[in-house]
Amino acid sequence: MSSSGGMKPSDIVRYLDRYVIGQNEAKRTLAVAVYTHRRKLSLGRDNATGMDKSNVLIVGPTGCGKTLLCATLARQLAIPFVTADATVLAQSQYVGQEIEAILARLLERAGGDLRQAEQGIVFIDEVDKLRMADSGKRAAASGESVQHALLKIMEGYPVHLPDGRAIDTKGILFICGGAFVDLERIMERTRSYGYIATTEGDDAKILERLNSRVKPTDLVEFGLIPEFTGRLPIVVRVQPLSREMLARVMVEPHDALYRQFQAILAEEGVRLVVAPRVFEQIADIALEYKAGARSLRGIFEELLTPVLFVIPDRPEVKQVHIRSLYEAPVFVGEQEVSGNSGGASRIPSD
Repeated sequence: MSSSGGMKPSDIVRYLDRYVIGQNEAKRTLAVAVYTHRRKLSLGRDNATGMDKSNVLIVGPTGCGKTLLCATLARQLAIPFVTADATVLAQSQYVGQEIEAILARLLERAGGDLRQAEQGIVFIDEVDKLRMADSGKRAAASGESVQHALLKIMEGYPVHLPDGRAIDTKGILFICGGAFVDLERIMERTRSYGYIATTEGDDAKILERLNSRVKPTDLVEFGLIPEFTGRLPIVVRVQPLSREMLARVMVEPHDALYRQFQAILAEEGVRLVVAPRVFEQIADIALEYKAGARSLRGIFEELLTPVLFVIPDRPEVKQVHIRSLYEAPVFVGEQEVSGNSGGASRIPSD
């Protein structure tokens, strides 16, 4: 039995599928990484076996679910989880204190339970902003210094917290993320250094997968120091969300936007019905914004603002129909729902 409550990687993936649309390969890789990490913790406790942990790097565009994947994993495993922004660390004059603050928040999420905190997950986003530059600017130097500072906790050094206690970071899984905008260009140039596919069928697919891996040398050329990349042996790639996937994000997950606002209006005794093409129209706008799923909530809430403003003053309304992003929502009263009267009242244009 694993230390993650008996959950196998397939169990973890099934849970992730409930909340994250697509990214199947990333889910499988993360599931195996977390499962293996938890097994290492269990072996280390039971057999006093020294086992190095394998921290994770997630590479992919903004708004594609990097933070969501990590937060969902932590929720499933019932372990504390915190996020941090590498750019904030790079701008700080006191990097050590900022790192202490991150681990203090992890301890707080664990309810003050030190042992629980020492098995948590820390997600550090935008590590690609820590890249070194030939120009030798101060920002580049500070990015390199942050990489060195993060190395200590990623390697498992104990850290003394402001409350006087020390937290052992050997069991904390560090997951770093970033868009790495120029990385694909570097990989294309270094692809010939990998494996040459001379076979067909499944063997060729395996070779292609090996060739498409992000290599440590790619990350070093991008601007990360070799020691830092060496502490991120597992690299997960998330893909940009397509129009179809963006539309599904709003509808299918257990905590989808559509479900959330249906529940809010249900409290008022109102049924919300949004036509499928509305989600497609919202997805089109999100693609123009180039911010992935992050822009969906703002667009969807803007769409529902006039509805939520009017509903508390209209107790006779029992349904709201939204048929297009570019048409006014339609209110349906109790008589129309029961079929005793025709016509539906539209929201006033004011």
